[in-house]
Amino acid sequence: MSPTPERAVKTVKLTVITDFVCVSCCIGQHELLDAINYCKDTLDLPLKFELEHMPFRLINTHILPENCPNKPDREDFLTKFIGKERFGTLQTNVSKWAEEKGKPLSLHGTIRQTTKAHRLALKAGKSGGQTLQTPLIMAIFTASMEGGQDVADPEVLADIAVKCGVMSTREDALAFLESDELAKEVEDMSNAARAKGITGVPVVVIDGKWAVSGGQSSEVYVQIFKKLATCHAGGPCPNAGNLPPGMDMI
Repeated sequence: MSPTPERAVKTVKLTVITDFVCVSCCIGQHELLDAINYCKDTLDLPLKFELEHMPFRLINTHILPENCPNKPDREDFLTKFIGKERFGTLQTNVSKWAEEKGKPLSLHGTIRQTTKAHRLALKAGKSGGQTLQTPLIMAIFTASMEGGQDVADPEVLADIAVKCGVMSTREDALAFLESDELAKEVEDMSNAARAKGITGVPVVVIDGKWAVSGGQSSEVYVQIFKKLATCHAGGPCPNAGNLPPGMDMI
């Protein structure tokens, strides 16, 4: 009997444009990873996923300075930044999602620019690809959105970097965070996203061809990935006439 030939597997590249100040980005990251795991472990789709983090600074530095001497309260800041009514809606949606998923997500804590966190995420990607970068990103979101920690604080980020294996020691992590390594890259990548018309995050770019905007559910991503698997098997590929809900051409 001839051995069963190995099936061809399509690599799907996902560029996740996000900011650590954004609770919708945190939710979106959870939903995306849940969808990926479901497609691999339950559906066994012939897909391999490559994730890449692209930094975005959601709040202008004129509004929230890079080296703000104080630590603004997140709830107070967002109430002023987006308005009381929109903040109330956001708070309700976050609480509902947190209860459904069993995640202690909240909007308590401080809010500051996230350049250092983005630099650390890029460092993780350069050092170990998605194997290091994805767990680090989740750890930063967890510290901020579940623990209410200040993820602009080098001490907080140094602990996360060592725990996730991005840095060997806290001393190495602090030296990196206090330097300007990868700061220009963060600035350039954020500006490049804005130059392409992106004004809000999260945005997930799939294979450089399609974009999924906003904190979409895992069900939306699963439908998209099933469509890509069908395309890979010789079926119709996503185009302007048959895009799954939530997916746009770019």
